Amino acid sequence: MPKVGIILGSTRPGRNGEAVARWVHELAAKRGDADYQVLDLQDYDLRHLDEPTPAAAGVYHHDHTKSWAAAVAPLDAFVFVTPEYNHSIPGALKDAIDFLYEEWANKAAGFVSYGVDGGVRSVGHLRDILSTVRVATVQMHVALSVATDFENFSDFRPAAAHEERLNTMLDQLLEWGAALQPLRG
Repeated sequence: MPKVGIILGSTRPGRNGEAVARWVHELAAKRGDADYQVLDLQDYDLRHLDEPTPAAAGVYHHDHTKSWAAAVAPLDAFVFVTPEYNHSIPGALKDAIDFLYEEWANKAAGFVSYGVDGGVRSVGHLRDILSTVRVATVQMHVALSVATDFENFSDFRPAAAHEERLNTMLDQLLEWGAALQPLRG
């Protein structure tokens, strides 16, 4: 069964991402087609990139990096849950990607974003970043508006149409994850 990591990309106190990641996980788990697990960046104590050796070398010195690598390496695909901060992704998410290299390679990624305009610009940046570490991204993307999918900008109440988009994105993600399997060995 494929393993899919739902990466919660914000570490900000009071973040909306926890509710979004929980929603993604609950709906995905009901499908029964993969082992879906949430990876919350807060749980890995990743500091600002502090590895002395470039990630492409695959030599990790710190326990937090080794723990993060051990969580990412066995996964076949990812769903990145990300807010949009100043038209991009949070710095913590960028650092989490930069900590590793080979662990990302030849895997697929989909996106669930949120922000004033649905977080679409953050996903554009994330697609570019992930292409550099050899992650293939799927076309479908769930874009949540903090004005319409969150009551009072904080209580998550997604429109019903987002569930269909999420399922389509997950279908694409599993197809691409399977197609890339031979490249992962």
